[in-house]
Amino acid sequence: MTTPVPILPAPPPRRHLFRVLGLAFGVAVGVGGTIGGGILRTPGSVLDHVPSVWLALALWAACGLHCLLGANVVAEVMTAVPRTGGLMVASRAAFGRSGGLLVGWTDWLNFVAGIGALSIVCAEYLALVVPKVAGSEGLLGAAIALFLFALNWAGVRQGSLTQIFTTLAKVVLLSALIGLVFTSSPAIRHAAPNPRPLSLFGIIVAYQIIYGVYSGWASPAYFAEEHTAPSRNIPRSLVMSLLLITSLYVLINAALIHALPIERLRASELPAAEAIANLLGPTSIKLVVLVALVTVISCINAGIMTGVRILHGLSQEGLLPTAFSHVNRGGTPDVAMGTTALAAILLALSGQFETVFRAMSALVIFSLAMTDASLFRLRRSAPDLPRPYRARGYPWLPGLVLLLDAGLVVAFLARDLRSGAFLLLAVVICVPLGRMKRWSNE
Repeated sequence: MTTPVPILPAPPPRRHLFRVLGLAFGVAVGVGGTIGGGILRTPGSVLDHVPSVWLALALWAACGLHCLLGANVVAEVMTAVPRTGGLMVASRAAFGRSGGLLVGWTDWLNFVAGIGALSIVCAEYLALVVPKVAGSEGLLGAAIALFLFALNWAGVRQGSLTQIFTTLAKVVLLSALIGLVFTSSPAIRHAAPNPRPLSLFGIIVAYQIIYGVYSGWASPAYFAEEHTAPSRNIPRSLVMSLLLITSLYVLINAALIHALPIERLRASELPAAEAIANLLGPTSIKLVVLVALVTVISCINAGIMTGVRILHGLSQEGLLPTAFSHVNRGGTPDVAMGTTALAAILLALSGQFETVFRAMSALVIFSLAMTDASLFRLRRSAPDLPRPYRARGYPWLPGLVLLLDAGLVVAFLARDLRSGAFLLLAVVICVPLGRMKRWSNE
């Protein structure tokens, strides 16, 4: 007989989070936290590993479907346990302290790495149009991150409005970019063979690249205590944002395949810039930089808002000191914000983020696999738990996504042993920490 895992009531913070976020914010943080600089860089890399453009497009669409299956799981567990903190909340309820701490702190590290890395990417794009800042990307990236942290420090309303505005601007600019590229003459196709023949390994590598570009889709679930109607907003915002993300990703890839010869697309680090340059001339780089800056800034802002909520949630669950649950007058967890800002800015200043960022990809998939498993665990250990949303197709569809995510973890670690060592270290550290005395919240 399975011993039920107790779901502890969350103690109140010194100031409460504001329940002011609606569906528009949920969609904005889902789209904004997912669509970053990756989609402007990776289409060529994907085509470098698969020989067919149709297979590449199918993989981009299939990954969107994979994420929708994951959203079906996340929507149930995050509306059944509607607390701020994201994926760690479900793992804490299902697997206890060790599970919650493992998922929470690795998830937080992933967001910190993303904020630091994207801040430097943002500075690199600025250097394309302001050559004087070239060579100071680390310092400029830290300044950009600091500005966005200060904006969010002011309050949750300021952060949410920034997210909604920048996401709307991102969608409009990317849609305009797609339209411009499709108006260009189709590229002349040559019968040049792909240097990489079709192989299972190539498909796995291409899919891992694509999955990395989709990472961040679960962001709407990290604000459960701040949604005005979490049982409705979380499932709807997850589905709506993923449908929009998948449509944009497939259309961007189709537009680039239309505009550029395949051999050039495979070799290009910034294919969107090349496609626009073919249409409007070399000066069009400013347009591409504008699109990239809005895209990346929106993603950084979403990462800041989401990452801070993880530390707040860990504190609420008794896995971090009480100070991390403190909320300022604007509704922002300020100690958690300061800690996240310090870590991200130091990473941006150092410029040494690539290895850490690559290692974090394995942890993203691992966290989602843990979330999938938590659904099955909670169905058995807490059958009477209120579930405003119940996963469709249980147990088959949730079981399918659990197999997919677990398989990706194995495939990723088999390809990158360094990430495997990092994940093992996380487990080794977190298990004993999870068994230590609960931090006092009194």
